[in-house]
Amino acid sequence: MPSIGIIGASGYTGAELLRLCALHPDLDVAFATGDSQAGVELAELYPSLAAAYPGRTFDRWDPALLGGVDGVFLGLPHGASQALMGDILATGVMVVDLGADFRLPDAATYEQWYGEPHSRSDLLAQFTYGLPELYRDRIVGTRAVANPGCYPTAASLALAPFARAGLIETEGIVVDAVSGVSGAGRPPKPATTFCTVDEDVTAYGLLTHRHTAEMDMNLGATVLFTPHLVPMNRGILATCHARPTADAGGGASGLSTESLLATMADFYADEPFVVVSERSPSTKACLGTNTVHLTARFDERTGTVLALGAIDNLGKGASGAAVQNMNLLLGLPETAGLPTVGMYP
Repeated sequence: MPSIGIIGASGYTGAELLRLCALHPDLDVAFATGDSQAGVELAELYPSLAAAYPGRTFDRWDPALLGGVDGVFLGLPHGASQALMGDILATGVMVVDLGADFRLPDAATYEQWYGEPHSRSDLLAQFTYGLPELYRDRIVGTRAVANPGCYPTAASLALAPFARAGLIETEGIVVDAVSGVSGAGRPPKPATTFCTVDEDVTAYGLLTHRHTAEMDMNLGATVLFTPHLVPMNRGILATCHARPTADAGGGASGLSTESLLATMADFYADEPFVVVSERSPSTKACLGTNTVHLTARFDERTGTVLALGAIDNLGKGASGAAVQNMNLLLGLPETAGLPTVGMYP
């Protein structure tokens, strides 16, 4: 059975990785680090993990932990992976980094969106962007994957069928998305306390949200992205607007809701974690899963393509996708250990 480690396991994405690995038939967790929680039992911080990891404690990071493991997940804040990655890659283990450090193609783009220089730009070429539904052929056979951001996963999967078919203009795409508060991480912040977020909806990262760069990259487009924080624990709903290309047309002789849904369904016909439906996607339908729910419409009145995608931001938007990528790296069944049925109510 392959052995894996989790570096940065005390955050929400780490807890979700631990949950998914406990459900996985082929992965054994060798270590789970959390320097701020070192020595604390996993069940003390996350009682939900008690039955799967009785008596297990968070480890303090030490490169010696990598000895004997087949793969490692990193669930660290952006910027932190750069300091560790050289030593990790040198061991030859399979790597899935859930942070943003190695998602973008070059150091200049990283500095533009993250406001600081990339300290290990020499390692960028070793990473493959890990959105399997769009880049599976690149992922298989590599050993280092940069897990996508949560917002880009929902928006890119909603729009990619139309962008790649040349049905929408690559300029002027608008993405509005809402996210649960868990996307801000476990450490308390003034903007994410209960009293701040309850009964409130707030737009943030206006014009400059870092995930915009991934959307541009995945779609070959220029995207105006506005994220919103809503009072729920987990989930993302992306509502995307685009103009049809001149060749695509619209109305009776061109695009229609039916043709868009058919294009989307054909594009994802063999994807186990994609649900295409006429239903409007629901975040709760995705709760606890690695599944994305998609739909599309064509508005003849305004000549607009509307595409929507819903995911669990900690599932398909983070830890679920990371396990999917690790399955591919280790040659395991891609769907192993990954739920597709949401928890309801």
